Amino acid sequence: MTYYGGNELAAAFRTVRANTVKIAEEIPDDKYDFRASPDTRTVAQTLAHIALSPGFAHHIHSNRITDFSKVDFRALMQKTSAEEAKPRSKAEIVAFLRAEGERFAAYLESLSDALLSETVPMMPGAQPATKTRFEMLLSPKEHEMHHRGQLMLMQRMIGLVPHLTRERQERIAQVQAQARR
Repeated sequence: MTYYGGNELAAAFRTVRANTVKIAEEIPDDKYDFRASPDTRTVAQTLAHIALSPGFAHHIHSNRITDFSKVDFRALMQKTSAEEAKPRSKAEIVAFLRAEGERFAAYLESLSDALLSETVPMMPGAQPATKTRFEMLLSPKEHEMHHRGQLMLMQRMIGLVPHLTRERQERIAQVQAQARR
């Protein structure tokens, strides 16, 4: 774990969370109930889900769980679902994203290379049969990016251009302007 450890995990997670917060800030309050289709989460539910999701990894790794058969996934999911369903204003959701994101990033920073390199057996039948804690702790960031892609599509559906797209367009315009000089 010489090149990428807890500090790098935390920095990468903070970057992803900052982009999610920017989306949460840009979507108008009156669009937080928007959903892309009837069987999907609303903007507000998606953001609450994103805020809470790293808690699962935090639970697994802070408790040094190595036997998944001893984890009550159903209870964890019920607790998370209940928290996700709590009504929150846009301001509360943005604050929740920031607070939970920083809590998880601080946890990532505290991890030693020894802990990150520990191998954990997966559920029976899973492939691969084992993963390092490092591999597993990449998942919250990947999960958030998945849902952030959904949010960016929802932004498009409500008539907004996502900030990352706007920034890319601005860079292209600058390069083109410089080329014309």
